[in-house]
Amino acid sequence: MVLPEGFAVPPLELLVPLLCAFAVALALVWVTAPPVTDLTVLSFTPWMMLGSTLYVLYQVAAIPDAIAPLFGAPVVYVTTATVAGLVWVAGRALERARPELSAEVVLGVVGAGCFVAAAGYALETGRETGTLEAFWPALSVVLAAALTAAAWLGTRRWASETATLVGTTGVLVVFGHALDGVSTAVGYSVLEASENVPASRLILAAGEALPTAEYIGASWLFVAVKVALALAVVGLFREYVRDAPRQARLLLAFIAAVGLGPGVHNVLLFTIA
Repeated sequence: MVLPEGFAVPPLELLVPLLCAFAVALALVWVTAPPVTDLTVLSFTPWMMLGSTLYVLYQVAAIPDAIAPLFGAPVVYVTTATVAGLVWVAGRALERARPELSAEVVLGVVGAGCFVAAAGYALETGRETGTLEAFWPALSVVLAAALTAAAWLGTRRWASETATLVGTTGVLVVFGHALDGVSTAVGYSVLEASENVPASRLILAAGEALPTAEYIGASWLFVAVKVALALAVVGLFREYVRDAPRQARLLLAFIAAVGLGPGVHNVLLFTIA
């Protein structure tokens, strides 16, 4: 088993309409073939964070029972991607009708508004239950940002062509996985949270087996592996971005979401629960 425990599929009366809507959104994106730039990937960033936030709300039972199965794992990401895809297509239509509007701005603004609303609701839920605690989660974000800055400065110095080609998309990939790594390390080493992903448990166990575990803890290895893999992926995508920028940035956006989503989930869940 390589997926986290707790994955569930909603009942058919919810699953079938969702999959139909997802197929429609995918078909519309395929037909309209919107361009994908750094700005496009940035516009999808709040949607990546929204999916994780909705899953946290599901975990703390803050979503109405009638629709709650749409926000469990992993279906919450299909739900979020469906809405994001439809908003993207609608933004393109608005852009054609009113050229002064940007599809990316529409996508980003709608996503940011939804994320802020969902995150605010989650924080209010934590305040009401008396479990709101932000120090360690906030520190995770700061440390991840610092690691990303250091890693990207190194990339710009020793692989400047790669940094130029992948641009902000590459930064997002590194930050997403740094946040996942740091928040997991903080949760595991400081907050005594459990880790459900088998591959992550193996790396954490390897860190515990090292002689350094007694002095600097076991989680540093997990953070190092996450950041190193993110940088390796960015490096491997250099020629792909040059030859097929649209497809390459879409795939890099997905890779960024695989890190940023769990990272935001950890930070928010640790904050309110």
